[in-house]
Amino acid sequence: MDEIVHEFLVESYENLDQLDQDLVALESAPTSRELLSSIFRTVHTIKGTSGFLGYSNLERVSHTGESLLAELRDGARRMDQATTDVLLALVDTLRAILASIEAGRGDDHDVEPTIARIVAVQEGAVPPEPAAVPESAPSPEPEPAAEPAPEPARKVIGKRRATEAPAAPTPAAPVAEQPEPEHHRNAAESSIRVDVELLDSLMRQVGELVLVRNQFDRLSDRGEDAELARSAQRLSLIATELQEGVMKTRMQPIEHVWNKMPRVVRDLASMLGRKVSLSMLGGETELDRSLLEAVKDPLTHLVRNAVDHGIEAPAERVAAGKPEQGQVTLRAYHAGGQVIVEIADDGHGIDPDAVAASAVNKGLRTEEQVRAMTPQEIYELLFLPGFSTAKAVTNVSGRGVGMDVVRTKIEAIGGSVDVDSQPGAGTTWRLRIPLTLAIMPALTVTCGARTFAIAQTNLLELVAVDSSQLEYVGTAPVYRLRGALLPLLSLAEVLGMEPQQQASHTIAVLQADEQRFGLLVDRVLNNEEIVVKALSSRIKQIGLYSGATVLGDGDIALILDVQAIARRALIGELGQLVRSSRAPELRTSGTEQQLLVVAIGEDRRVAIPLADVTRLERMPADRLERVGSREVVQYRGDLLPVARLDRVLGAMSYEQPEELLVIVLTSGGVTVAVVVGEIVDIVTDDPASRSGLEDTGLTGSTVIKDRVTELLDVGDLLHAVGIAPFDTSALDEELVRI
Repeated sequence: MDEIVHEFLVESYENLDQLDQDLVALESAPTSRELLSSIFRTVHTIKGTSGFLGYSNLERVSHTGESLLAELRDGARRMDQATTDVLLALVDTLRAILASIEAGRGDDHDVEPTIARIVAVQEGAVPPEPAAVPESAPSPEPEPAAEPAPEPARKVIGKRRATEAPAAPTPAAPVAEQPEPEHHRNAAESSIRVDVELLDSLMRQVGELVLVRNQFDRLSDRGEDAELARSAQRLSLIATELQEGVMKTRMQPIEHVWNKMPRVVRDLASMLGRKVSLSMLGGETELDRSLLEAVKDPLTHLVRNAVDHGIEAPAERVAAGKPEQGQVTLRAYHAGGQVIVEIADDGHGIDPDAVAASAVNKGLRTEEQVRAMTPQEIYELLFLPGFSTAKAVTNVSGRGVGMDVVRTKIEAIGGSVDVDSQPGAGTTWRLRIPLTLAIMPALTVTCGARTFAIAQTNLLELVAVDSSQLEYVGTAPVYRLRGALLPLLSLAEVLGMEPQQQASHTIAVLQADEQRFGLLVDRVLNNEEIVVKALSSRIKQIGLYSGATVLGDGDIALILDVQAIARRALIGELGQLVRSSRAPELRTSGTEQQLLVVAIGEDRRVAIPLADVTRLERMPADRLERVGSREVVQYRGDLLPVARLDRVLGAMSYEQPEELLVIVLTSGGVTVAVVVGEIVDIVTDDPASRSGLEDTGLTGSTVIKDRVTELLDVGDLLHAVGIAPFDTSALDEELVRI
């Protein structure tokens, strides 16, 4: 059933229930203007919506009833018994039509008897009886005249049973055989309306439960109490399910925001004399209700901008060899734990030279600065306050108020905005929005004695390095990550703290808009879901934090605003390095492949395609569980099969470490946790230099840093441990039974 029709049914059923009560009350207070107005509005609403949805019978009978109610409301008629009866009959008819619509039969219902009764009351005639009357009027027959005059209903029944038996002493038997009819719940009974404040309150309570769960997790990790560990695990499962359930109640399709876009595009195109077609894809993509409200204005502005600045006039498009009608496309989809919203047009695109010239004319940049910029850097100027490329100020554009507000509002909810454009072909604006602001996965790190949280949506990877591996370009520290220079920021320096002298460092590789950089932290603590708390205005003015959270041990951790840190700290030499690092990570030929090199038992080296590696994790050995003969591990709400790489490849290892190094590997839609001995390196290898010597589970071998390294066949690995046809849902059910 269409969602609009479903909402119409729910609202109409609720209105009819109230209508029943109002009509009975109106009989006792026939002059009540308030009741008459309420009844009239209800029927008028049903009539208007039914006409919009194309239910002609429902519209006709509602219109007839509305006419009678108008006479009552205007004082032309007084409420009496006959009027009340016919209005209640109207309610019954409306309810029957709604049931027919809900059953998929449309409004195919005979409304003529009800319309006739209403018209009869309006004309002052005695209204006809209900629908049973026409059936009880028998046609003239010669036989009944000689017989006693029984009641018409009994006469019909007697005729039906005349061929069965003269005496029917047990009439109750057939009735007893018929089952009790099942009650069918209508649309209104299958859903309820809940105040948004109640949902917000429930979400806050779930947030507190998540905090308690994190505390139990920490306690169970520290102690050796098996009963506590099992209880903590059970609490974690329940809290996770409850959290997901409550979050679903707050999720709404983004099409609720898109519904007004066709009118926006139509009106603006008409005013500008352009022909524009709007396509909307992925409207079912869901966002938290609070985020929908936050993206409504930025989205509207970007759509208007696409029509005003992007789509050309029809004559100009024809001259350029394009269709006369321009195309604006809205597209939403999930990616990387975020919702991506794209606003694309097939207009003339953005001219970098025009943007640069406008920035110079407005004094926002000098000619020397714009000459040194790449086209992508020039596009970033569009987000500066006061910037506009419009040649004249109109009621649509030209005031320089727009893109900076869009970016500010999107970043306020933890999102980001970027733009891609091809002159002459079109422009795409891309919004990256978190699924929810209430609870999110984060990495907790330390800097000095303080703890901070980094949203995992900004985190690409973690790298542990020695101080000797850091290099400098001028005065800017960098790290050579897989052949590319990664600019580095010290979190201590960003926060105005004294950096500690350490022999080794941990680099959190972060992504902020189109900028990638490394953040030096003292120590990585944990991956956990955090509950986002709002900041006071004074702390927010610092401009480095997006929120705060309470950790499992009760400490307060500030959530780092990665975009703000990037804008504030990536300037000068670091900024130039970031801009140069936007090119592909490796300047290599298309045939080369990145490999993750690991060590397993018997001092063997194995290389795994880096494209198949999802994450690297360290976890206690006791986290592994068994389902039958298979080892499994609960990982981020999923149940992953475990493959010990040394056993799969026949390498003997007698060590039983308390902590396991696990590679989360995904290939062909299947995810598996692979236990290895040690991470050695990430390298780039040319397939042309590889040996063709193969073995079970291997595609060949190569020489990496003077060591023979075996090349893992990921497909063989999955088949060797029976994972390729693996059904994790069956494992979930079996684990619950255990």
